[in-house]
Amino acid sequence: MSPATLPVPLSQFAPSQIPLALPPSPSAREHISYLPVPNPSKSFWIDTPGSNPLASHGSQGELLGDADVVIIGAGITGVGVAWHLSQLAKQRLKVVILDARDFCSGATGRNGGHLTPSAFLSFSSHRALYGTDEALASIALEHHTVNSLLSIIKHHSLQKEVDLAGGGHVTLLFTQAEVEEAKRDWEEAKEAGVHLGGCEWLGSEQMREVYGATYPGIKIPGNNLWPLKLVTNLYNLASASSSIDLTLHTRTPVTSIKHINTSSKSLSRRYEVQTPRGPVKCRYVVHATNAYAAHLLPHYAGPKGIIPTRGQVTSLLSPTLPLSKMGKVGWGGNEGFEYWFVRPTGEVAGEAIADKKGDGPRREKDGNRKAERTPLVILGGGRETTGPTYETYMVDDSVVNPVVSEALRGFLGAVFPTEGGGENRARGEGEGEGEMEWTGIMGFTKTGDPFVGPIYDTNHSLDTFRGQYIAAGYTGHGMPRAFGCAEALAQMLIADLEGKEWVRPGWLPRRYLTSERL
Repeated sequence: MSPATLPVPLSQFAPSQIPLALPPSPSAREHISYLPVPNPSKSFWIDTPGSNPLASHGSQGELLGDADVVIIGAGITGVGVAWHLSQLAKQRLKVVILDARDFCSGATGRNGGHLTPSAFLSFSSHRALYGTDEALASIALEHHTVNSLLSIIKHHSLQKEVDLAGGGHVTLLFTQAEVEEAKRDWEEAKEAGVHLGGCEWLGSEQMREVYGATYPGIKIPGNNLWPLKLVTNLYNLASASSSIDLTLHTRTPVTSIKHINTSSKSLSRRYEVQTPRGPVKCRYVVHATNAYAAHLLPHYAGPKGIIPTRGQVTSLLSPTLPLSKMGKVGWGGNEGFEYWFVRPTGEVAGEAIADKKGDGPRREKDGNRKAERTPLVILGGGRETTGPTYETYMVDDSVVNPVVSEALRGFLGAVFPTEGGGENRARGEGEGEGEMEWTGIMGFTKTGDPFVGPIYDTNHSLDTFRGQYIAAGYTGHGMPRAFGCAEALAQMLIADLEGKEWVRPGWLPRRYLTSERL
């Protein structure tokens, strides 16, 4: 099938970078709020009944007003920092996590559910920009992050709990330019000594025969899972640790951070973290707010910092996708704009969705539940259809963009044509009805790299933010990076607490460090 039939434009990565280098337009600036909106759209991960037992945890009653560490943000970064502190602390620490909305209700609870490290793609560009060592570290961080999470999941036998599926990941190459770039990445990564075991090139005919798609691609080791359930279990594990005393307060937005002690000789409590429920005094503050970092750190606004960018995801019941061929594989394509996977077969996700709509369980004439045979596909992307802004500086995740919705509804049918030559439609209907559709706010940076480390601002002295740290700005690629960045942050905090020098681990790219971004 010709690429012209795809419902999304191709080769949009380069133009999508342009708004990241520009300040927000006057109209966009008027609508920017760096606190999450209070009424987000319903996410499959969050709003499936029973999936978020910690949703409103700590939102009522007395606020814990004193802590050693306050972590702002209850996503994978914030909870990841707490988990790593529970592993590293040699003295018991009082740790408080604050979140403006429900537990894990931001980007982590709204993403595509993929947990796949980069194998070699983008190696050539990273090498040209930053050198071989940094290109290698970019890959090393993602493998370290994913392997760490998989190790935790397997050690605690959480595979079923978090719906872990390790069927690999296929990246489709829709244009010849993508094919050539991927080959260049492969050759340079191989030359630099990157381990490429498990990576497989698939030509168009082989892809059609094996998976039913019509484009060449690359298959690499990869996973998908239920992100919210992963973070919930990480929180429970950290909470059960004897190394930290962990408290969670949801629906408790932080409005400001106030200095209460600037003396370098008395650092027990340096800050008051202000909330509508009262202040929390603490020694350290961790900003795990990603797209919303500029709310408390104004110098992180705009092209030099972190730009809020809206992404969109839908869940589709797709009876005509070639499940026997797709298996548990995760998918991506179009320079990373689109990403999707089929939920584990046999689940009753369709029933849960129907129950939320008030329709009751769906049954066919023979009385069997349709959910047992109809796959649920989680599909994200379509942002490239919104150029020239590409949804940058959009912070409202209470609504979906109808232009993106239309593109997503037609996408799978164009990529996986039926053998009869027609288009393969979700649910077998003309439009591919979406069972649920939601948005989430990502934190983009001009370079695509997150900020990791102590807070610096060249307009203020070093003491202004001493004891404050940040890990944010994953540019839509947080699942294989955030937990590793959280580990580095926890290491920095513990080193400061113990009066030791922090040493950068070899798996963390140097360019991520806030000290390198001054």
